[in-house]
Amino acid sequence: MTIDIYWRIGMEGDHASLRTPRRYNRGNAGGYGPGNIAPAVRGGELDGYSYIDHVAAVARASESAGFLGGLLPSFPVTEDPWAFAAALARETTTYRFMVAFQPGFLHPVQAARMSASLQRATGGRLVYNIISGGGGPAQLWWGDKVSHDDRYARTSEFLDVLRGVWDGRPYTHDGRFFHTEAAALPPGLAGQPFPEVYFSGSSGAAVQAAGRHADYYLSWLEPFADLRAKFDGVRAHAEKLGRTPKFAVRIDILARHTEEAAWDEIRKGWAFVDREAANRAAQGDSVGAARIKGWVPETITGYRDLEVQPNVWCGFSLIRGGPAFGLVGSYEQVAQRLDELIDLGVDAFILAGNPHLEEAYRVGEEVLPLLGRSRLTTPDATPALTHAH
Repeated sequence: MTIDIYWRIGMEGDHASLRTPRRYNRGNAGGYGPGNIAPAVRGGELDGYSYIDHVAAVARASESAGFLGGLLPSFPVTEDPWAFAAALARETTTYRFMVAFQPGFLHPVQAARMSASLQRATGGRLVYNIISGGGGPAQLWWGDKVSHDDRYARTSEFLDVLRGVWDGRPYTHDGRFFHTEAAALPPGLAGQPFPEVYFSGSSGAAVQAAGRHADYYLSWLEPFADLRAKFDGVRAHAEKLGRTPKFAVRIDILARHTEEAAWDEIRKGWAFVDREAANRAAQGDSVGAARIKGWVPETITGYRDLEVQPNVWCGFSLIRGGPAFGLVGSYEQVAQRLDELIDLGVDAFILAGNPHLEEAYRVGEEVLPLLGRSRLTTPDATPALTHAH
């Protein structure tokens, strides 16, 4: 059994550390100010070191530290992951780029052409992170007023059309959201390896769509028993369609040489807790976000109140943007929890840590080698150009 392990790349800028929550010092998420690193202001002028230079350093670091590839997230506050993937491909050798995007903002025929071009240029290193959107203000930023379940129906139709044109034969489709007439990829692009599909969403509509299309069903970390139940639901639906999905989990990691040192990092960040910021970020109709809120107690007397099981902490969203759950502990403890998730049925991980550059080295060098009952997918497993599915 091989386990694919990706690293998250901070497309929106990067935090100095969890000890200085919501303080960005890389990228321009917080503007260009004193203490910024990439780019830095020196003598009143930007130093010419752009944010993509820093992101390239993160990609190279995580590739050298043993990660198979990197997730390039997409939000209203981020750089565009398609553009960055193309730019970063020449900065790496075998590194795969998991591009996050929302179907519906691209026509599937154009998405197929972009994807096949990137596959041809990189030797098959594109991976899809399909997100259907969480509603609320972030969805309206895109001008998207499609209702929750309809967004998943649109995603499913999008992937049907994209696969339909992929092999180069004329494909006609007259659907609810998309229309094509004899569309096809041109010779040279047709037949490139179809990107692996990571598909997320916790609602019934999401599970139904994932059952049809996902190579990997992707979830945020949750208490392990709840995660198992979610996977069972996806597996049951997929089996009715004659498919066998794999499972992936997105996890923040705070690991140190000792458990005490790891929790001390949380303690230092806890002084800057901003619950209102976390609540604002969770606005919308996302079922996954609603599930997370259900596990966070209304009354919190201290940061250890949020440890829902050993080393599983649901307070990350209170001290930085993003998912609530992550793993906190010694290198050995974090590796044990990852191994337990592998035993539970997880086939791939997207790991993250703040700041992304330094933590890529730390997790890659200190945690990944401790995984016991698994072996990491090696760069030799990069898809062959002749393979398509």
